[in-house]
Amino acid sequence: MIVSRLQVEDAQLDSPLGRTSPVAKLAIAIVWLVGLALTLHPVPPLILAGVALAAGLALGGIPPLQLGRTLAPVWLAAVAIGVSNMVFSMANGDPTTATLLRLGPVRIAEPAFIAGVGIMLRVAAIAAVGGVFALTTDSTRLADALVQQARVPARFAYGALAAYGAIPRFAEDLATLRQARRIRGLRAGWHPRLFVGLLVLAIRHADRMAVAMDARAFGSGARTPYRQVRWTWMDAAVGTGAVAILAIALLAGR
Repeated sequence: MIVSRLQVEDAQLDSPLGRTSPVAKLAIAIVWLVGLALTLHPVPPLILAGVALAAGLALGGIPPLQLGRTLAPVWLAAVAIGVSNMVFSMANGDPTTATLLRLGPVRIAEPAFIAGVGIMLRVAAIAAVGGVFALTTDSTRLADALVQQARVPARFAYGALAAYGAIPRFAEDLATLRQARRIRGLRAGWHPRLFVGLLVLAIRHADRMAVAMDARAFGSGARTPYRQVRWTWMDAAVGTGAVAILAIALLAGR
């Protein structure tokens, strides 16, 4: 099992999207998510997913292969969610609905197909927006922006950053525990004791991190930021364009 953070290259951080405030990009992602929740039409998620991918490639400097590898697992999950909603929809049991497809005993009604495709496209669009955000945002700058621009408490923001940075350590801890089991002549496969060991190590890492943050006086009062994050015209341009694109997508799906 390999657990690692997404690798964000310098070219992606120096791109127009990379220089945009992480708070602005996070707000755009949330607004688009709310907009997708307000419609069942398949056109809006198609538009938003296409715009997100085009922006990531053209304005974010994301290599196409890296973007594809990042989104492929989530898009496969989106297809599985859409197909399962088609197959198990209540509309398939309604004889008054039009039959679109029949595979043996499985009947797919037209409303079930439309609903399944709509859900699949919405999940794919959300994955595209999230993937572009993650591949053009530095985690440290995100924490700085949350504290300075969104007024999030420093203890929470940098604590979340520390937790995010600790994710790859789980893979190292798991490898260490498996090697220890091999040395003892035990099987290195999955075993409930591995989870207990991971929990113990996670608590130890969290305790050390908490002591380190307390030693640096996190949460004790006002702090002077080392890295300044300021609003720029790029943030306003990206935010205005994102709202306009969302409005166009929702109007296209009416």
